[in-house]
Amino acid sequence: MSAERDELLRLVRDLPEDQVAPVLADLRRRLRPPTDRPWPPPFFAVVPGDGTSIADKADDLLREGFAR
Repeated sequence: MSAERDELLRLVRDLPEDQVAPVLADLRRRLRPPTDRPWPPPFFAVVPGDGTSIADKADDLLREGFAR
């Protein structure tokens, strides 16, 4: 076992009881397998579009001075 893992175990043992739940929640979040994360994320497609691709309009946008 590494020294860092030993330290982690010591810190967990010394953790005040009122801090156990938040630390445990954070640890579970960090260890959750990536397959548990929904894909696509909920924020995808939050802005309505007209169905045209920005890539299709790239030349026109750049010609017009995109983001000016």
